[in-house]
Amino acid sequence: MARILITSALPYINGIKHLGNLVGSQLPSDAYARYMRAKGHEVMFICATDEHGTPAELAAAKAGVPVAKFCADMHVVQKDIAEGFRLSFDYFGRSSSDRNREITQYLAAALGREGLIEEVSEKQVYSHADKRYLPDRYIEGTCPNCGDEKARGDQCENCTKQLNPTDLINPRSAISGSTDLEVRETKHLYLKQSTMRETLDKWIDSQEGWPILTTSIAKKWLHDGDGLRDRGITRDLDWGVPVQFDGAPWSGMEGKVFYVWFDAPIEYISATAEWADANGAGDEAWERWWRVDKGADDVRYVQFMGKDNVPFHTLSFPATMMGSGEPWKLVDFIKSYNWLTYEGGKFSTSQGRGIFMNQALEIFPSDYWRWWLLSNAPESSDSNFTWESFQGGINKDLADVLGNFVSRVTKFCRGKFGEEVPAGGSYGAAEAAVMAEIAKRLKVYEANMEAVELRKAAADLRAIWAAGNEYLQAAAPWTIYKESPEDAAAIVRFALNLIRLYGVLSGPYIPDASKTILAAMNASDAAWPEDLEADLSALPAGHAFTTPEVMFAKITDERRDELEAQFAGED
Repeated sequence: MARILITSALPYINGIKHLGNLVGSQLPSDAYARYMRAKGHEVMFICATDEHGTPAELAAAKAGVPVAKFCADMHVVQKDIAEGFRLSFDYFGRSSSDRNREITQYLAAALGREGLIEEVSEKQVYSHADKRYLPDRYIEGTCPNCGDEKARGDQCENCTKQLNPTDLINPRSAISGSTDLEVRETKHLYLKQSTMRETLDKWIDSQEGWPILTTSIAKKWLHDGDGLRDRGITRDLDWGVPVQFDGAPWSGMEGKVFYVWFDAPIEYISATAEWADANGAGDEAWERWWRVDKGADDVRYVQFMGKDNVPFHTLSFPATMMGSGEPWKLVDFIKSYNWLTYEGGKFSTSQGRGIFMNQALEIFPSDYWRWWLLSNAPESSDSNFTWESFQGGINKDLADVLGNFVSRVTKFCRGKFGEEVPAGGSYGAAEAAVMAEIAKRLKVYEANMEAVELRKAAADLRAIWAAGNEYLQAAAPWTIYKESPEDAAAIVRFALNLIRLYGVLSGPYIPDASKTILAAMNASDAAWPEDLEADLSALPAGHAFTTPEVMFAKITDERRDELEAQFAGED
C-alpha cells in the first residue's frame, strides 16, 4: 500500500467559480483520490480557500462587510459547493488560518536565515483616489514590449512578458480608473529565486513523466528573457499574514503582509496541520506527510492545477521549500490543465456567460457534470463546453450505455426470476470472451488512472460499460428464456455481476451513481477487482437485489435549447 498526498490548487475566495475552475484542479484531483483510495492506498487529499490579497479586500468592500467575515462566509459557500460535487477532500482548509500564519512565518524566517530573503527599497505606485498602494495586478497600462493597452503591472497577458508597474506606459488604477498616481519609495522583502535557478532547473529535469504543458511553462519562466527573477513576497495591505512577528530576522516591516502567492501554496501544508488539529492528533500526524525526516520519504505527492498556476508551483513554492534548508517533501508529479471555454468564448461573471458551480448543481445532478467535464478534460489542449456536446455525453454515455444496461438487466430479472440472482445454467464461451475483453480494457483503464490521464481513462471506462451492452444484446436472454430458462438465468447472473463491477469501477467518475448501483446490488462493501473472474461471480444465486429507478434522465432538445439561451450572456 502506497501513501499518496494530493493537493488541488486553492479556489480564490472572492466569488463562486465556474466550470473551468472546477475541471482545472478540484474535479480531476478528486477522481484521482477516489481511485487511489479504491486501490487500497493511504490518501491525504487537501484543498482550501485562498483568502488573502487585494481581490478579497475589494470583494468584501463591495459586499459592505469586513474582509474577515466575507472570507468566513464565502468559505462556507465554497465548502458546500464542493460537497455538492462530491469532492472528497480529507480536509478543506483556509489560508487565513492560524496554522497558515504560523507555518508561513516559520518558512519565511528559515529563508531569511539561509540568506534567501533580501530587503529591497523599491518604487511602488500609490493611488490618491483609492487612498492606497496598488498591488501590481491592480495597475493597468500600455505594455512597453508589445503595446497592448490592457497590460497589468505584473505581466502582460498578450505577450506574457513579466513587468514591474513602473514599466507601464500611461498607468491607471484598475480599481477606480484614476490616473492620479504617485510613485513612492517603500521597502519590501524579495525571495532571491534567481540564486536557485540552476538547482530548480536540475530538479525539474530529474522529474519523470511530467506533462509537457507543465515542464514547458516552467522552462519558459526559467530561461526566457531575463530568466527567473527575484520575486517580491510582501505587500502594503492590511489583510494577510503579518510580516513582522517574534523571531523575524528583519525589522521595519510593520503594517506589511506576505504576498498571497507566497502564503497560498504553504496552505497545503497548513491545511494538513489543520486536519491533524481537527482530529485531535499531534504534529507528527501531519509531519509524516510533509517532512522527509518524519516519514514523508515514502510519500508520492501529486498536485493538480490550471496552467496559470504552474510557475508558482514549479518555481516559487519549490524555491521556498528547498531554500528553507529543511527536509520538506517536494512534489513528485504536477498535473496541469489548459482552459475550458464556453460555447467558443470565455466564461464571464459580469456578462452572465457560462455556468458557475452553484448554478450547475441547481440544473442537473453532480454526476452529469463530473462525467462530461472529466471525459472532456482540457489535458492536451483547450476544451470547449457546448450544450449540444453536454447533452450528447449524458444521453449517449450515461443514459444509453450505463443506465440502459442496469435497467434492462434488473427489470428483466425481476420480471422473470424475481429480485434475486437466478440459479441455473453455467458460463460459457461468450462470458469468457467478455471477461477477456474487460480484463484487457481494465488494465488500460488502471494504467491511465495511474498516469493521471483522466480523459483517456474515461474513454476506457465507457468501453468497459459498452462491452456489457454488446454482450447482453448478443446473448439476448429475453429470447433464450422461451426455450431455456436456465441458460437465460446464467446470462442474467453474469450481467448482474457486471453491474456490480461497473458500480465499483465508476466510483472515481460518478460516485453517486456508483453508490446507487452498489446499494441496488446489495454490494456496498465491494472492493476494487483483483481477480476479475472471481469478481464476476461475486453475486451468487439467491443474492437479493433491488431494481433502481431511472438512473440518468435524458436531456431533451427543448431543455438543451432553454439552457443555451439562459446562459448565453448579454449581447
